Order: sequence, then structure tokens, then C-alpha cells
Amino acid sequence: MKTISFDIRTPSRNAFLDITDRLQNILSENGCKSGIMTVFTPHTTAGITINENADPDVQHDLKYKLNEMIPKDEVAYRHDEGNSDSHLKSSLFSPSLGLIYENGRLLLGIWQAVYLSEFDGPRTRKVYVKIIEDTNS
Repeated sequence: MKTISFDIRTPSRNAFLDITDRLQNILSENGCKSGIMTVFTPHTTAGITINENADPDVQHDLKYKLNEMIPKDEVAYRHDEGNSDSHLKSSLFSPSLGLIYENGRLLLGIWQAVYLSEFDGPRTRKVYVKIIEDTNS
């Protein structure tokens, strides 16, 4: 079992950054063949998710609907840092994600990518990756 971390600078609030290649490179650089990878970000206003990577309109639609459902400026918010919407949005996502890999490759669908979801940027975010290699294969 190995834990690796990297930092990523997010460009803005409500951004989705494709980290799939970084994760795949971690597998390649460590000679991983088969197992499970857990991806985790230790932040309360960010998350990890899988979604489509072929059409950028999907990201646009996600941002649009999230902002419509959870607006930034809501008079009923009590958290006084001005980022209550970011906390709410990140709660709809997850801070972690489990991925399977075989033959050194992430098992993702043809249109899927792994994203760091930023709801309160710009920020420098930490991402931890835990690799659990299947020693029986």
C-alpha cells in the first residue's frame, strides 16, 4: 500500500479540473498492475467526482444547475465567511472516490474522467492517492 499526494491550483470558484491523466501517471510511475486506488481531497469546499470528459458543455451544465440550486448569495445563510454555497455544493459531491485499475490502467468508461471539483477557489488543493495493489494477480 502506498500513499501519494499532489497539489493542484484551482483557477476559480465552481471549476472542474480533470485529474485523470495525473492519476494514470501515478499508476504508471509506480508500476501498478491491478488493484484499487482511492482518491481523497481533505477540504470542505471541494470534492472528487467522475463525469463526462468529451463535451465541455457537461461541465457548463453542472455549474449552471449547481449555481441555480445553491446560489452564492442567499440571505438565509448563517455561515459568515461568504462560502456557504461552497460547503453545500461539496456535500452533494464526495471528498473521496474509489477506482479500480487492471493491467496498469484505470477502469473508466470511454467518456469518463475523474475531476477535482472546486467550489470556493481559486485555491491550492491537496489530493491524496492511496494505492492498494492486488498481490494475488
